[in-house]
Amino acid sequence: GTTTRDFTQLNELQCRFPRRLVVLGFPCNQFGHQENCQNEEILNSLKYVRPGGGYQPTFTLVQKCEVNGQNEHPVFAYLKDKLPYPHDDPFSLMTDPKLIIWSPVRRSDVAWNFEKFLMGPEGEPFRRYSRTFPTINIEPDIKRLLKVAI
Repeated sequence: GTTTRDFTQLNELQCRFPRRLVVLGFPCNQFGHQENCQNEEILNSLKYVRPGGGYQPTFTLVQKCEVNGQNEHPVFAYLKDKLPYPHDDPFSLMTDPKLIIWSPVRRSDVAWNFEKFLMGPEGEPFRRYSRTFPTINIEPDIKRLLKVAI
């Protein structure tokens, strides 16, 4: 998977823009039950298991939440309303429908771990990226938004 790559690249982006970028991570267990730790166990899981090697996020991890379905976090309801699909992959939803464990299912649903949303300086949703889009490749869009914000 892309877990190690994405966590490492999230740290890298946060370090490159320490005062002008806020990275928020939303742990979720809706995709293959891959985040089955309790909230208080997540940081140790990241540090010792995956990515491991003493990894510590330099960005904020919020409480585990649902991003799809009846109990989706309001932040994701808003983001998906404004950006209904990833700009780099507007067609894919889920590779294996058996893995859909929420209801109702909507076309705008987050398809898997590490889908990313970029917000502008005033909090407006700017762009959504699929799980396959390398996190570090968001940097040009970040620079564009920060330049506009000057």
